[in-house]
Amino acid sequence: MNKDELLQRRGQDLHDSHGDKIGKIDEIYLDRETDEPEWALVNTGLFGTKSSFVPLRDASEHDGTLSVPYEKSQVKEAPNLEPDGELSHEQEDELYRHYALETATRGETVGRDVSGPTTDDAMTRSEEELRVGTAERDAGRVRLRKYIVEDEVTQTVPVRREEIRVEREPITDANAGAALDGPDISEEEHEVVLHEEEVVVDKRAVPKERIRLEKDTVTEEETVSETVRKEQVDVDDDRR
Repeated sequence: MNKDELLQRRGQDLHDSHGDKIGKIDEIYLDRETDEPEWALVNTGLFGTKSSFVPLRDASEHDGTLSVPYEKSQVKEAPNLEPDGELSHEQEDELYRHYALETATRGETVGRDVSGPTTDDAMTRSEEELRVGTAERDAGRVRLRKYIVEDEVTQTVPVRREEIRVEREPITDANAGAALDGPDISEEEHEVVLHEEEVVVDKRAVPKERIRLEKDTVTEEETVSETVRKEQVDVDDDRR
């Protein structure tokens, strides 16, 4: 399987050589030199309380199931190492021994010290060099959801209404005919219908904008401090 396919297996199950589920893949560790997937950190304990490292060099996929050629019990008995984002050479050697793998496949030379008594008259001085790599891991999940909130909206709306106003006009030659048409004294009633406006509220949903989640990759500088060892050579002169 290629690198991208394996990296996409985070959060999925890993199975052993018999098809039994070992656990869920929590993280993928990359090789420092090749940048290829080297180890899978798998949750093997009850409720994810224990994590074990499993080699991925011989991992295979069949019908969507990712498997490794190891027994589930062997994975659970792997050295208990702290998952801090990177494995030291000593930790990798410990894992290689547990899974009976050749250490030399990491591109390193395994041999004895060349400064022993059977070598020539030269002494080899060695020192450790710090090699820093990166491992990709899940930092969290972001979900986009919408929910309903209520806002109080206040608006001022002019409304009209009719009111009664009494108008009086004197009797003149112009209106005498209409005013004197009828009995001299009588009871009479007039009815006037008054109108007024009332506020009518209507609500409708109006689309305002489209919202989506996008990912941006940012690069930050982190300083790593580690102790490295080196050999020093002193000369002892018995003539002094």
